[in-house]
Amino acid sequence: MSALLEVANLSRRFGGVHAVSDLSFTVDEGEILGLIGPNGAGKSTLFNLINGVIPPDAGRIVFDGVDITGEPPYVVARRGIARAHQIMQPLLGLTVLENCMVGACFGRENMSLADARAAAREVAQSVGLGDRIDTPAGALTTAGKKRLEMARALSARPRLLLLDEVLAGLNPTEIAHMIETIRGIRRSGITILMIEHVMRAIMSLSDRIVVLNLGQKLAEGRPREIAENPDVVKAYLGDSTLLTTVEAAP
Repeated sequence: MSALLEVANLSRRFGGVHAVSDLSFTVDEGEILGLIGPNGAGKSTLFNLINGVIPPDAGRIVFDGVDITGEPPYVVARRGIARAHQIMQPLLGLTVLENCMVGACFGRENMSLADARAAAREVAQSVGLGDRIDTPAGALTTAGKKRLEMARALSARPRLLLLDEVLAGLNPTEIAHMIETIRGIRRSGITILMIEHVMRAIMSLSDRIVVLNLGQKLAEGRPREIAENPDVVKAYLGDSTLLTTVEAAP
């Protein structure tokens, strides 16, 4: 596999706080890369840097061979990077279908309204919202809004999907269904970079994992390597339950 995304020596400060510090890693095309770490480790700041919400102080972000460092979010979206946010941001006055159409119209393919409507229907069906396309976004459950957040991002037809804690707030049954949805997205050929605190899920889904702590890369490797890393156990969990989580993952 070749690198679709390259983050090189990326740094961002807020006052005297190094939110992200000299961070480097790659995401290979077709893989799922997990991103974990304690609260305040810099994970969401990293996503904001990648999709252009904030510019870095130093370093580069290269997507599909093109330096996109500092480009605004609408340009990054056109290039093929979409994001599902941790704090759901549906357009509450619009239906499920209309929310997805927004993603399609402003995504990589710059679709017409007719094409966007067709794409939105297809994506809504793929994430389990096919029977709710005419439902106002505000009427969905938490799990439904999570799926809508993902569907709107997918409607942009991205090559790289950023998932920011899409399992947070879901019950075990909803988590299991969402895991299968994410696997289906990967099978469709979309590369995924995901932040998650549900360890069983991230260990099961990820090909590789990057661990952040205090804005820096603490470790990188396959799930079992991460679970057996004493520095990760000490900084993130404080005990050895992570290995048990890997062994229990489906």
